[in-house]
Amino acid sequence: MFGMGFTEIMIIAVIAILFLGPDKLPSAMVEIAKFLRSAKNTIGSMKESLEEELHVKEMKEEALSYKKELLDASNKVKSATDIKSMAAKLTTLDDDDSHSDDGFFDKPKDTTQATQNKPEEVTLVKKKKSDTIKEDTDV
Repeated sequence: MFGMGFTEIMIIAVIAILFLGPDKLPSAMVEIAKFLRSAKNTIGSMKESLEEELHVKEMKEEALSYKKELLDASNKVKSATDIKSMAAKLTTLDDDDSHSDDGFFDKPKDTTQATQNKPEEVTLVKKKKSDTIKEDTDV
């Protein structure tokens, strides 16, 4: 309490008993407690009124919003200047399929392979066991 140890508190208590005597000590302790409580309340109200006058809450909220915006912007700048990830993206691009050797005209694509690998039709109808057995035997 107040940065004092047990021995300091005991010394103060002994001195208080010697000066005030055992009959006045309880009433003096009550008065000291009342004074400390009123001082604490006064300091709290002064702090609240000072914060209210200076608009500290609004300034804190505004500062936090600016901080968030700055963090977002710095993350965007870091991602935009990340050379390693850009190099990885560039090395994974496959330029041979989409561009000709000179890079100006595209090569015509081979359509025979596309017709051979037709996608199967997907349906959401549940088939009965008898239907699947008939299809297997028909093939």
